[in-house]
Amino acid sequence: MPRQILAGPILLDLFHRDARVGRDWLRLHPREFGLLWHLAEHPFVPHSKMDLLRDVWRLDHDPETNRVAVTVARVRAKLSLFGFAHLIATDLHRRAYFLACDAHAVASG
Repeated sequence: MPRQILAGPILLDLFHRDARVGRDWLRLHPREFGLLWHLAEHPFVPHSKMDLLRDVWRLDHDPETNRVAVTVARVRAKLSLFGFAHLIATDLHRRAYFLACDAHAVASG
């Protein structure tokens, strides 16, 4: 597993469990980071609410809450401070979220 993923202008750091744009950290909460990391591992792949509940929250059932939508909104709000809220896109047809930019592991050295 890589320690860092570069997702467009965002550098996700697994050690810090946070992301930054340039020198500025986003100050992500653990679930926010988990969501963004998961989307960055699979850019342009739509992930349904149930996919995210299973893979990020480790739940195998739908608790019938809006926790995924709220977390996505919080990450978008933090990204919007830098003009990048659009990088977490919504596939309305599939009712799913995806990272709308290229992402790749960063070689640690």
